[in-house]
Amino acid sequence: MNIDRYLINNTNDRILSKLDPEDTGSFRDKEEAEAKMEALKERLAELQDILFAQKEKSLLVVLQGMDSSGKDGTVKHIFSGVNPQGFTVTSFKKPSLEEAAHDFLWRVHMKTPAKGYISAFNRSHYEDVLVPRVHGGLDKEELKRRFKHIRHFEEMLTDQNTVILKLFLHISKEKQLEKIQERLQDPTKHWKFDVSDLEERKFWDDYQDAYEDVFRETSTDTAPWYWIPANRRWYRNYLALSIVVKTLEGFDLHYPKLNSPTPDISELISPRH
Repeated sequence: MNIDRYLINNTNDRILSKLDPEDTGSFRDKEEAEAKMEALKERLAELQDILFAQKEKSLLVVLQGMDSSGKDGTVKHIFSGVNPQGFTVTSFKKPSLEEAAHDFLWRVHMKTPAKGYISAFNRSHYEDVLVPRVHGGLDKEELKRRFKHIRHFEEMLTDQNTVILKLFLHISKEKQLEKIQERLQDPTKHWKFDVSDLEERKFWDDYQDAYEDVFRETSTDTAPWYWIPANRRWYRNYLALSIVVKTLEGFDLHYPKLNSPTPDISELISPRH
C-alpha cells in the first residue's frame, strides 16, 4: 500500500477542502479491507515484541481530529493485539491547575514513550494551539511561539530515537452530525455524548483554519502529518494500522544478542534419576 499519498507535505496551500473523507483507497468494500486487518495486527504485534526487546527506539502516535472523528475507536481497533506491557495511551483534556502552572508542554513530555515502547496520544499537545486559538485565548505572537516550541520539542524527541507519527482523522461535518445522532439514539453510547460537542460544531470553520496552520507549521520531514479519511470506520482503522506497521518496518529492528559467549549451564541442570 502506498501510504505516501496520505502524507501532508505540500503545506503552503490550504488542503482540507481538497481531501475526501469518504476515500477508501483501492478497496471496494469493508470485507475486502477487514480480510487484511488480522495479518496487519499480527505483524504489529511481532514488530512491537522486537521493539520492546531491543529498547533502542520508541514510537509516539499522535491522534488528532474533530469531535466524533473516531480517535477512541482507532486506538481500540489498531492496538487491540499489542502487548500492554509495552504500550501506553494518554488522553489530554483541559489542563489541571498544576499543569496550567507549568509550560504547556510539561504535562506532555512526561507521557512520551520510553525506549522500547509505543505510546498513543488521544488528543495531544496540539490541543494547546487549537482550542485557545479558536476561542480567543492566544494572540498571533503567542501562537507563533508555541508552534516553534512544538517543532523544537518534536525535534528533540526525534534526536532521542522517538519516532513521531501524527495522524489527522478527517471527518466531514455531515458525518460528524450523523455520529452525534447515533450516540443520542443508542443507550450504550450515551456516555460518549457531550453537549459541548454541539457547541463546538458552531466553530467548525475556525477549527479547519486552525488545522491548516498546524499542518503548515508542524508537518516536518522528521515528524510528518498524515491525513486519514474517517467517514468510513473500517478504512480509517485499516489505513491507520497500515501506516503504523509501515513506520515500524522502517526501523532497524532485530532481537538483541548476548553480549558475551553463551554460558555453560550444564552444571546447573540436575541429572535425571
